[in-house]
Amino acid sequence: MSDSRPRPAPARAARDGGAQDGPDALVALLAANAADVDRAARFPVENLAALRGAGCLGLPVPRRHGGPGRGLADLVGTAQRLAGGCLSTAMIWAMHCQQVDVLVRHAGPRLAADLLPRVAAGEVYLASVTTGKATGGHLFSAADALERGSGEELLLRREAPVVTGGEYADGFLVTMREAADAEEHAVSLVYADRAALTVETTGGWNTLGMRGTASGALTLSGTVPTDQVVGPSGGFREVALDSMAPVGHLLWSACWLGAARSSFSALVRWLSREQRDRLSSPLVRERLGRTRLDLELVSGYLGGVLREVERVRADGSRPDAADVQIHLNSLKVAASELTYQAVDRMVQLAGLTVGYGADSPVPLERTLRDLRSAALNHSNDRLWTANGALCLVDRGVTLL
Repeated sequence: MSDSRPRPAPARAARDGGAQDGPDALVALLAANAADVDRAARFPVENLAALRGAGCLGLPVPRRHGGPGRGLADLVGTAQRLAGGCLSTAMIWAMHCQQVDVLVRHAGPRLAADLLPRVAAGEVYLASVTTGKATGGHLFSAADALERGSGEELLLRREAPVVTGGEYADGFLVTMREAADAEEHAVSLVYADRAALTVETTGGWNTLGMRGTASGALTLSGTVPTDQVVGPSGGFREVALDSMAPVGHLLWSACWLGAARSSFSALVRWLSREQRDRLSSPLVRERLGRTRLDLELVSGYLGGVLREVERVRADGSRPDAADVQIHLNSLKVAASELTYQAVDRMVQLAGLTVGYGADSPVPLERTLRDLRSAALNHSNDRLWTANGALCLVDRGVTLL
């Protein structure tokens, strides 16, 4: 099968690498490319190549598989730094790391031994295929069903309306209904290497914000070995609650916070340099204080939920208790709403030319458009109703 994707620069192993080796230079590169990536609505191929070369794709891979084995705290910190340069690139990386964490915790021995060293070496960028035409973004449902092939093979054909970076991915984690006669909620997660698939682009990505994620529609078809089912057959819910959802909410929130924080820093520096006469204004100071509070609240709650998930993992248990689920859902909702609110405040403070202009020295306009997607990415409406139901279970009201 031909592959016309742009190829990255040669990668190196990630055993001791990552964004911490040269974070300023890497973030500066992402920032230098961000405006063009946004303007052209193009996938940031040069940024992905830099992430490969810096060892960032393999950060969550354990040392036994050739990676540095970085923990959640390191990933959250890296997400914030990368998002300060380019939010689209940071989210591409964060969603890849979600999939890596799933493989680390739930892949079978053969799949882990074969795939994780390739991820650690920067050879495999992973995309997630969890949305469906019939099911939308409902994570625990799937319409397209696996079929048994000859021998130890599974046949898959999957239509997905949204796949972040899918045209450029080297492999996919795909949710499928366990079988044609299975219930819609009997969902299996399957790893499929790009070389084993026919990948057809069926829709583009021309959006208000997050334009560089290239999250267009794809149709995937091909065969995979049965031992590439990740986690229990039909048991994707267990995998999602243990890994995909908590890591996603942590890293997405870190990305949104990192982008808003970087914008606030740029705004404060601009005010101090170009608008010194406004700094004594009570209104300006009040707006700065309110904006800072939004960021402080997200940062504090992110840190609390991160520590809670770390404790759960250290105990060898799963973050599926009602109170932990409420905290994870609340983090995603709060981070998506408060970071957007913070940047909206910044736009108001900066004014029409600097705050609202696409060519402003402070790129608030792009950040505002990007962060508008945060409440839509795994819809907040769904999380609000889920939390309402979970409140009826956690009757003792176990706060973070």
